[in-house]
Amino acid sequence: MSDEKFHGRYRIASTRAEWHDYGEGVYFVTICTQGREHYFGKIDNGLMCLTEIGRYAEKCIHNTTKHNCYAEIPLFVVMPDHVHLIVIIREFVANCRDGACTVSTAESKTINPKNNRWKHDMVDKTMQKISQRKNKLSFAMGNIKSAITRFAHSNNIPFGWQPRFHDHIIRDHNELNQIVDYIESNVANWEDN
Repeated sequence: MSDEKFHGRYRIASTRAEWHDYGEGVYFVTICTQGREHYFGKIDNGLMCLTEIGRYAEKCIHNTTKHNCYAEIPLFVVMPDHVHLIVIIREFVANCRDGACTVSTAESKTINPKNNRWKHDMVDKTMQKISQRKNKLSFAMGNIKSAITRFAHSNNIPFGWQPRFHDHIIRDHNELNQIVDYIESNVANWEDN
């Protein structure tokens, strides 16, 4: 454990590769539920039977690009206690407002509808600072986790995530093909103990 402290508490070192900025690239990501609880459903006779939260997770992952235009998830699987995803992060995307794409980070002026006065949009400045500190992969995965958690809480569904996610930088086509095979056969190979 590192002796580094932040606000008087020990810090947990990042699991991200220090030599990589997690911008443009292809990644294999695994996100697990808290305590590996089977919140998303169960596998019965080789088929994944999704719960309500599992169906929402599938929908949310499928629609990721709508909310994070720089992130594409061409393949994923929702398992009982985790999700596997192949995530493609692009640096530049045409018609994308800015890095995070969930909010505009450009400094702009807007009309206040209550008094028709021009004002600086301070939210844009704040979000610009936040998006510069967080890499795009973490931002996209955080958005997925937050959306699913909000859905669970608003529908009184018990749910939680492990605090982090596992990622692997995919470096070549052979590695990508192996991961595709793994994801596509994950349900069939599941052994429920």
